[in-house]
Amino acid sequence: MREKFKSAKRWVVKVGSSLVTNNGLGLDKVAIAHWAEQLVVLQQKGVQLVLVSSGAVAEGVTRLNLKKRPNQVHMQQAAAAVGQMGLVQAYESCFMRHGVHAAQILLTHEDLSNRTRYLNARSTLTTLLQMKVVPVVNENDTVATAELCFGDNDTLAGLVANLINADVLVLLTDQEGLYSADPRKNTDAEIIKEASANDAALFKVAGKGTSLGRGGMLTKLSAARLAARSGTDTIIANGKLDGVLLRIAEGEELGTLLKADSEPVTARKQWLAGQLTLKGSLSLDDGAVKVLTGSGKSLLAVGIKTATGNFSRGDVVALTDQAGREIARGLVNYEIDEVHKLIGHSSDRIEELLGYAGEEEIIHCDNLILSS
Repeated sequence: MREKFKSAKRWVVKVGSSLVTNNGLGLDKVAIAHWAEQLVVLQQKGVQLVLVSSGAVAEGVTRLNLKKRPNQVHMQQAAAAVGQMGLVQAYESCFMRHGVHAAQILLTHEDLSNRTRYLNARSTLTTLLQMKVVPVVNENDTVATAELCFGDNDTLAGLVANLINADVLVLLTDQEGLYSADPRKNTDAEIIKEASANDAALFKVAGKGTSLGRGGMLTKLSAARLAARSGTDTIIANGKLDGVLLRIAEGEELGTLLKADSEPVTARKQWLAGQLTLKGSLSLDDGAVKVLTGSGKSLLAVGIKTATGNFSRGDVVALTDQAGREIARGLVNYEIDEVHKLIGHSSDRIEELLGYAGEEEIIHCDNLILSS
């Protein structure tokens, strides 16, 4: 199983507050530089990377000389606003030493539950990856409320793995991995080297997090389960190990591997299928039907004959052949009025017809599910 990580081309790497902030004593810039250097090496080998980093609130707590992480949401938001400055500056300087650009992405739960924002976030991230920029993602604690918070960046990392259809999710922590019991209380506890991400029995052995963050093994297991929806395998490993990311990339048996139960494409399609509520339909010509069902490519405007319904960007529409039989469903990139303008035209005319340069596809193949 570990050998597969040698060929994994899209990673999400998450580092927690206890690692980034050196146990609360300001940012651990040496550690941040160490991870950045490893990420650059992986990128040079052709790996696309998204870094999910905690630490804004914890760094803000230190900068503001607070005694502990505040419980009040408004105080957490203030600490995040102050701490985010130092966190981003640290990553930016580390990546720039190697001539690599980083990008700041702040997300809330609404950004990934709303289909339009979901598509916008996915489009931005995939564009950055294609440009060999390393997105640094964090929860937008400054504007999130108690009801909308992810609760920890483990959960955020799992959702980002869904968002970009990652091959592997690496959750770096201050523990060696998931143990059979709490190692702080049981000296006989052993590392669980490999298990299914959907094994409910694992939750019985997971402990709580630290005062610096909101995570812990429970949230890491939940994140692994989320990531598995897109066929993403998860590794929980000690972020303090020398060269930990490069060693994982070489197939070394580090930490705990939580396996997805399905292949990436199958799992992602199943996940999308579970969210679908039809808002309209697109009738396709015979050529488009053949391309979609035969080669699994994206749907372009040139292959559409008619559009019906009342849909917006991010809504789900049915794709039918000329006899009215449904052949697929998918998340559409344009609202119905725009689709009407694009019907039958080639993708290079999108900017001319709409007044702006949108996606080339009406529905991207990653967001399209063939009907059984």
